[in-house]
Parts: sequence; C-alpha cells; structure tokens
Amino acid sequence: MTSANNTASTQAACDEAARLNALVGKLDDALAQLARAPAFNRAARLPRVLDTARRVLLIDGGCIALEARAQALENAGVFDGSDWATPQHLLPSMTRLALQSMDANVVVIEALSELRLLAVAKAGIHHAQVSAEHAHRYLTQTLALNLWLLFTPPTEAEREAQGRLAQIPRRLFQHLAARIGYEHIIDTLIEEIWRILQQRPLQTDAIRQMITQIALCQADPAIDLGASGQGAARLVSALFGPTQGCQEDPGIEVYRQRLERMDHAGLQAEATGFARAMHDTGLVAPYHAVLLRHLVEYSPPLIVEALGLSSTGRDCLLCYRDLALALIRTGIHPATAQAVYGLALTLERGIFYQPPVAPAMWRQLGLTLSEWSQARLTLALGDAVSPRARLLEGVLCMLGLPLGVGQGNNPTCQSARALSMWAYNDPDYLLQMVAWAARDDEIIMHFEGQPISSMASLTGVATELPMDLDPVSLIVVPHLDRIYAEMGRRCVGRDGDPHRWVNPEFHGWWAGRGFRISVDVATGQLIDVDTFLRHFYASYHPLYNGNQPLIHPQPAGIAVTDSAGRFIGWHAITVLRASLDPGEQMRVYFYNPNNDSGQDWGDGVVVSTAGNGERFGEASLPFEQFASRLYIYHHDALEHGELAAVGEDELNRVKGYIERSWGADRLPPGGLQAASHDAKPPTR
Repeated sequence: MTSANNTASTQAACDEAARLNALVGKLDDALAQLARAPAFNRAARLPRVLDTARRVLLIDGGCIALEARAQALENAGVFDGSDWATPQHLLPSMTRLALQSMDANVVVIEALSELRLLAVAKAGIHHAQVSAEHAHRYLTQTLALNLWLLFTPPTEAEREAQGRLAQIPRRLFQHLAARIGYEHIIDTLIEEIWRILQQRPLQTDAIRQMITQIALCQADPAIDLGASGQGAARLVSALFGPTQGCQEDPGIEVYRQRLERMDHAGLQAEATGFARAMHDTGLVAPYHAVLLRHLVEYSPPLIVEALGLSSTGRDCLLCYRDLALALIRTGIHPATAQAVYGLALTLERGIFYQPPVAPAMWRQLGLTLSEWSQARLTLALGDAVSPRARLLEGVLCMLGLPLGVGQGNNPTCQSARALSMWAYNDPDYLLQMVAWAARDDEIIMHFEGQPISSMASLTGVATELPMDLDPVSLIVVPHLDRIYAEMGRRCVGRDGDPHRWVNPEFHGWWAGRGFRISVDVATGQLIDVDTFLRHFYASYHPLYNGNQPLIHPQPAGIAVTDSAGRFIGWHAITVLRASLDPGEQMRVYFYNPNNDSGQDWGDGVVVSTAGNGERFGEASLPFEQFASRLYIYHHDALEHGELAAVGEDELNRVKGYIERSWGADRLPPGGLQAASHDAKPPTR
C-alpha cells in the first residue's frame, strides 16, 4: 500500500512539474510577444502575460520560476505605466491591500513585483532605481507586516472574496521567507526594528504595525515561532504594557479607572516606568498619554518624572508650566501618544527660552486651521482626534526630534531638509511656516528680493501631493516644494548649478554663500576635483580649519550609490558637524532626509547611524569616505582654512573612492590622478 502511495505521489509530482514547464513556456512566449509589441499595442498583450503568471503562481515551484524571470518581466515592460514601475516608491504597508484585492491582475502584478525585488536582493540583478539593500529592507518590512500569511490558511472571508487567488499571497510569502531565511526571520525583523528606532524617526506607524504583528504571532497558540522572537519582549511591552498598571494591556478605559484609585506612590511608579520605556525605545504607549492627562489634573509635580526630564528639561517645564500644561491638554491623547516624547525632548532642548518660541507655541495652540489643512490631516491620519491635535503632535515631535524628519517615498528631500534645518536651528521660523501653511494655505518666501507665493507657483518637484508624511510635512511640504521649484525656474539660463543661488535663499541666511561643485552641469563630468576637495577640507575638517566647529548646519549634495558602488542619483543632505568618533577617527555627521539613513554605498562605504558617536537621527561616515560621495557644498568664502596642508596621499585616497564608484564614467582624460598634476594652485 505504501509503495502504491509513493508511486501515486511521484506521478502527481511529475504531472505538476510537466504542467509548470508547459505554463512557463507559454509565459516566455507571452513575454517575448509583449517585448516586441509596439507601444500602442502593449496594453492588449499584457493580460495574457498576467493570466499565465497567475496560473504559474498557483503551482509548486511557480515562485522560483518567476523569480528567475524577474529581469525578463522588467525588460518586457510588465510594470510600465503602473505604480509598480517605480519600485523605489512602493510602500510595504500597501502590500496587504494589493494582495487581498479581488482584481486578479492587481494580485499578480504585486506578487511579480515582490519576486522582482527578491531577485534584486538575492540574485544580484541590477535595477537602476533600487539597490539590493533597499530591496532586502523592503521585503523584510513587508514580511513583518504580513506575518500571519506565513502561518495561517485563508479565512472563510478571504476564500469567499478571492477564491483561489487567496493562495497566491501565502505561496509568495512562504517563498520570500524561505529565500530570505525562514528560521531567522523574526529575529532579523526585531534587529531591523531596533536599528530603525535608534534613528528616532518621527513616523513610527510602520514600526508599530510590525511590533503588533510580532505580538499577535507570539500570542497565537497555533503559531510556533520556535526559538525566534526572544528579543521582542521589550518592544511589545513598550507599546502595550510598560508598567505594572497596564502590563496585561487592559484597555484605555480600564487603565483610566485604575489611575483614579492609585495613591501617590503608585502614580510615581507608573510615571517612572513609562518614562524609562519611552526613552529606551523612542516609542510611546497610548497608556502613557492617559497617565499624563491624569497627572495634569491631579498630580502636576509628577509630570517631570512621567516625561523623564533631566535638570534642563525640568527647569524649562517649571518656567513655562502653563504652556506645557496647555500643550498636554490640547495635543496629547491616546491617538497622539508620540507627542509625549516630542514634548519631553522639546523641553530638554530648552528652546522655549528663545524669546519668540513660547509666544509662537501659544499661537499654535489657538491656530484656526483652513478647511484644506483639516481635510488633508483627516484623510492621511484619521479622525480619532481633531486635526489641530494631530498638527500639534507633529509640531512637538519635529521640535523635539528635528533630525527625525523623513520625506517618505517622495522626491521632496529639499523640503524635508529645510523643515529639519529650521526645527534644529531656527524653531520660531518653522512655527511661522506652519502657521502660514495651516491657517492661510499660502507661504510667501523671497528669492533675491522678489516674493514667491506657494499658491502662485502651481507645480513642484513632486508630481503628486505626498501623503506618507508626518503631520507638519503633510501641511507644509506641498507649499515648500512649489516654492523650491519656482526658485529653480528663476535660475534657468544661468551658468552653473542653480543650488548655488537657491539653497541660501530657501534654507536661510546661515547657508554659506561660498559654493563648490565637482561636476560640470552641462556634461555631468568631474571637474577640478582637487580644488573641490581642498576647499572642503579647509572649510570643514577641524585639523585644517583651525579646529573651528561647524556653527550652523549646511546644505550639501551627495552622489548616492548602491552596494556595488553604482550611481543611483543626486540627493540633498545636511552637514551637521565633523569631529573625532570614540575610536579617534575623524567623521562627518550629517542628516539624511530618508526615513532610514543606514545604507551601504559600496567599496566599503557603509553609513553608520549608531555606535560611532552619532546623536539621534544623525548618520556618519569617516571624513575621507564622506568626501568621496560629496559633489556640492556651501562654505563661508571669508573664512580661510589651510588649503595647502591637505596631503596628496589623503586626497588620492578620496579620489580612489570616487574613481571606483559614481565617478567611474565621469573621469577626465587620464583619470583624476593625471588631472591633479595639471591643476593650478587653488585660490579662495
């Protein structure tokens, strides 16, 4: 009987393999026809490709076959004209919606896109828009947000809505987990969460969703995680039960009732427990907001402990007690719990002592939001609290964590950098921008003495209004983006890069008027690299500028490369400081408006976000490696550093990094070394 069963099983496997081979042959033929089709006829050819791919996905080994054809799918134009054509903009949080669609084509193209990214991450396939690290990170986060697909069969509702399509997401995610490392996936996800949290981003919703999924899997007796997930306890408790009073996650109303029955010692224990968890992880439990609102009414002295303040923050709170209490009453609710952390760090910065800031915060408390602002905040963030409370949460978080601003998946790095720079360096100016944008639906800035209205400038860098942003960015970025684009348009016809004139006008007077660029704008070729580097060392390196620390953050531009050192694109960053790290190595510390700054740029250039003296939100590289990716910077033309003191050996090491990466196709005749011998002595 056993022999008969084995024979039947073997025959079934052979039949399945033959069916897969036949379907794959049909798919290859359909892809070839799609690739050859003229543009006007491609839409008619695509359904055959997607239908055949759907049938392949439902067969054992189908995901393997499709992953192997990732490049062919891309080359044939399967993703052209769709949201999946730009994988660098895809959001892990949207994957679930696509895979649960009742439209078979949406499910299939999402699955094909995931397999394409898997091929980039694991098989070394080059994609012009996505690096292997970005693809791996995207897939890791996608798996974190959809862990249940790995362990549970389709529900009755899914089977009813999708039929056999409900099997595709499960087959897909089992394949992804197997390729990425199924047995370690939970531990890898936990490490990824902690790595991102070390950067203290303003937007924490995706992280909260990942932690929630891990908690649900841990609590489900039907799911066996084995030895994985042991490091998740701190994360889960920080969100759902950081103190004795809420450790079993009793719910907001039950916890509120418990607080009413607690004595002073109990409240103090709750306050210190919440503060410890908040500062340890950067995450705030909704229960923390409930406690803080309770303390405002019944035990204000314990607010200091609930916020975990040092002597600086405590003194600021006591000096501006009425303002702090008003901020808690208006802006801190269970739905805006992250505002607790923002308020704590804002007080720690002591910025209320700056004369304009406290009055500006009072204005923010009473600000009347325009209908457009209210609708935009509600659409993006929901209606659990008022739009005013949402915006106030965003203001507190941005002031407390100015280096946590991210641009989301949008081409608005200039605007994100400006918001971060103002929050860091000029908080009352940021508050003015928020007031104009949220109340008046207009921002007016000046370019070389001429006003520019955000309402008169109808187009910006971003083709669509971005929605995956923090509350302040949601309101202000559309205005800044249009103004920035208009400033660029007013530079059309000038020789050189428009950032020379735009950056100081857009970001602030502290942006140096001296300007250096190492790339010829017209040809894209490297020019005068020696002079460019010598001026950078003389302006920023403490050993060549008289040990003068950088006073104001400075805008700069870098050439971003992937892990193979291949050029990806130009990117706006902020140089914050240059100093020795704990290992006595000179490093540049900078702000990157991406939500995740930890990146491998190839040739050993790996951006660090923790462990090398970084403060929350900073990225860093050794000075030579940073200089090798720099192509634009500003400096004070009146401050003279020691140009001649920079040694040839050091410059040659930097130029070597350039030649082996983004500069490989931009070299002058004979290379950078030959060009350096022909260069004239640099002058100021």
